[in-house]
Amino acid sequence: MPSSLQETTDLSTTSVIEPPPEAVRRYVDAERLHMARELHDIVAYSFATISLQAGVAAHVADDRPEQAAEALRNIQEISGEAARELRALLGVMRSTQRSETPLHGLARLDTLAATTTGAGLPTRVVVSGPARSLPPAVDRAAYRIAQEALTNALRHAGAESAVVTVRYEPERLVLEVLDNGHGPQRSHGQPQPGSGHGINGMRERALALGGQLDAGPHSAGGFRVRVSIPIGVQA
Repeated sequence: MPSSLQETTDLSTTSVIEPPPEAVRRYVDAERLHMARELHDIVAYSFATISLQAGVAAHVADDRPEQAAEALRNIQEISGEAARELRALLGVMRSTQRSETPLHGLARLDTLAATTTGAGLPTRVVVSGPARSLPPAVDRAAYRIAQEALTNALRHAGAESAVVTVRYEPERLVLEVLDNGHGPQRSHGQPQPGSGHGINGMRERALALGGQLDAGPHSAGGFRVRVSIPIGVQA
């Protein structure tokens, strides 16, 4: 057999495994981080609200059974919504195509506020400026940041109320969550375990879209999370 034909045969039957290009590796890492954030936000918020509602039910079961029943109905609704979100997230993870449709966006902010109110933190939503369509990534990030900020208020802040303000500016979306609590408690100068992870995750979401996030005590009292994201930036 001629050597040239032998070389061709060898090439056709040999599989060469090369490491993935750097761009592919970065994409995979970004997708993994995105899914981890989504999972964290779904589970953290659901568990925090369910825990509070369960505490209410246990506390009033004997003296106020109707309030206990209401808390149990809230648990059923919250857990059902969490299950729907997790199924949707798993569907995205199994798909070979990246979905640009947010699992949740600011259109569901009133529902989020109602759930938080039912969990014991009266929450009000204020919208400033003409609402308009947002890039899916911005819509999704703004909702998740509001959700995480309210989760922190429920779990750590000792707050009695919260206000979520959404301001549509010509080139930016500004979202602020202000509660009247004390924010994450600290021990020997360090946040409680888990109290900083949510804030870091919110900041990473904002930075990934060219925005910025500030979180800390408000000058007028309470704890404030404020995020500003360019509206024209795509994920």
